[in-house]
Amino acid sequence: MRAPSVAEIAAGDVLLAVEGVSLAFGGVKAVSDVSFDIRKGEIRAIIGPNGAGKTSMLNVINGFYHPQAGRITFKGKTRRAMRPHAAAAGGIARTFQNVALFKSMTTLDNIMAGRSLKMHKSFFWQIFRHGPALSEEIEHRKTAEEIIDFLEIEHIRRIPVGKLPYGLQKRVELGRALAMEPDLLLLDEPMAGMNLEEKEDMSRYILSMNNYYGTTIALIEHDMGVVMDLSDRVVVLDYGRKIADGTPDEVKKNKAVIDAYLGVAH
Repeated sequence: MRAPSVAEIAAGDVLLAVEGVSLAFGGVKAVSDVSFDIRKGEIRAIIGPNGAGKTSMLNVINGFYHPQAGRITFKGKTRRAMRPHAAAAGGIARTFQNVALFKSMTTLDNIMAGRSLKMHKSFFWQIFRHGPALSEEIEHRKTAEEIIDFLEIEHIRRIPVGKLPYGLQKRVELGRALAMEPDLLLLDEPMAGMNLEEKEDMSRYILSMNNYYGTTIALIEHDMGVVMDLSDRVVVLDYGRKIADGTPDEVKKNKAVIDAYLGVAH
């Protein structure tokens, strides 16, 4: 599957729109009147210094936080707030800064957990793994095995993830999110704590997910080399406010971004 061009993305349909969203904790404003959109088929980066409100924004999008103002439109439906389960059922998957896996379960079982929302047979049949539930599980296991092959983790498929090195755990978490077949995948610092080789591998998988599966991706990332290489568009937050929005080339030349972030960090 060919990746969409920048021109195609610019003309593409909006999958998710954030409009005037504000979020505060007591007197602290985590996000203040922020608006941007994510278009189908693109890789959209959200960057900014520590404390800029990036993770808070992802938490608003997937329903973990409920904003005090503004609204979000996803696949044509507008809402003020949503529960995380409803967001997942609607097609939004998420990874986290700190790996959130079932550590005692194997790689395969963790990825199968991502298929749970796709399983429709009754709880009774699932308990006994018999009849319709067994047929359904076999079908979903095929999908899980395809993801394992795609992420090149066949050699750890039966190993409890708690015994895996950090870089492989991040890959398993990515596989579990992909198993949900999301319309929108939110990646919160997918390269955090990785060495150069692991970052190169993760970048390759993210691009392949976008190209092969057609997954729309929004990512938070501090490695500006990764952001500029992967992203179609970048939105920049600083102290909870949006200070820039555009292509990677436009953003890295923006004086406000240089003063607030790039010039300081780099």
